[in-house]
Amino acid sequence: MAKELEKKAKEAFFDDDFALAVDLYSEAIRLDPNDAHLFADRAQAHIKLNAFTEAVSDANKAIQLNPSMSKAYLRKGTACMKLEEYHTAKVALQNGTAFAQDDLRFSKLIQECDRCIAEESNGLTSTLSSNVSHLSNRNDGVTKEAEADSLVPQINEVTLNRPKYRHEFYQKPEEVVVTIFAKGVSSKDLVVDFGEQILSVTIDVPGQDAYHFQSRLFGKIIPNNCRVEILSTKIEIRLAKAEAINWTSLEYSKDTVPPKINLPIVQSERPAYPSSKPRTKDWDKLEAQVKKEEKEEKLDGDAALNKLFRDIYQNADEDMRRAMSKSFLESNGTVLSTDWKEVGSKKVEGSPPDGMELKKWEY
Repeated sequence: MAKELEKKAKEAFFDDDFALAVDLYSEAIRLDPNDAHLFADRAQAHIKLNAFTEAVSDANKAIQLNPSMSKAYLRKGTACMKLEEYHTAKVALQNGTAFAQDDLRFSKLIQECDRCIAEESNGLTSTLSSNVSHLSNRNDGVTKEAEADSLVPQINEVTLNRPKYRHEFYQKPEEVVVTIFAKGVSSKDLVVDFGEQILSVTIDVPGQDAYHFQSRLFGKIIPNNCRVEILSTKIEIRLAKAEAINWTSLEYSKDTVPPKINLPIVQSERPAYPSSKPRTKDWDKLEAQVKKEEKEEKLDGDAALNKLFRDIYQNADEDMRRAMSKSFLESNGTVLSTDWKEVGSKKVEGSPPDGMELKKWEY
């Protein structure tokens, strides 16, 4: 029965009825929830409907079921690029290249990611609509299904089901806490994925309809610093903010410009105060002297080590800081790397000192 639905879904897709294709793939997934191809193909239909967060969620599920499926990585990369999640897209495409080395679409999209990342770092605004037409080459024998993986803008609208669980959020200066009010959910029934600006939550309790929440977030987050806590009556998801901004809503909106938090401005000139003393102190000179003494201070033990790490972090660029934070957190404080290319695309394993053993604690 699932195969018949899959065949009908493909026919609907070829007829450009993408909404029907999504419905048919969903029915097939309900009958066969372990078929990675169904999730990857539904992700393709979601992309056609501009439902990019849903496409990322389906691609993630396909990769989870079949880590060597190249088209799942391609569709995740495609959807993330449309969401301007260029770093996440690049990692997905690089992982997929290993399973499809002859597919030129991967290399072209990776180049596009690099260009967009460079423009982002320079504070430029870029769009993908005028830069992807060259990815579809009908003369190379590419089938219609493969052409659907290109980033051609779509105008169809997607209709979302009403959420099964209620959710709300509140924020602190450094994080946003999303609460989903779902009782009795176990860790095996919950899948949470984080992107640079994406939150994807799937709750699949046996005997109940699966709940999906995918959203492009108001601001960017640091995925490696985000945490999930499952309680008896709710699920708390803590999103680590990447920027010091106030979120006026949970979801992104083009009409809303995130306000930056204003930091105090340090005046370059010090005010002069009246004094009855005949001599005044040169505070600038005194401050420079204190800084010089701090720099030349000789420390021992942990104090010297902490000062060394602090100096490295303060003088590092953004990639080095991300590498230090990721390696330190994932290795439980046993590894500190400044090479983002080395640690950015893999989990950093713990490396305890000689003679010691690394243990994981259960919470």
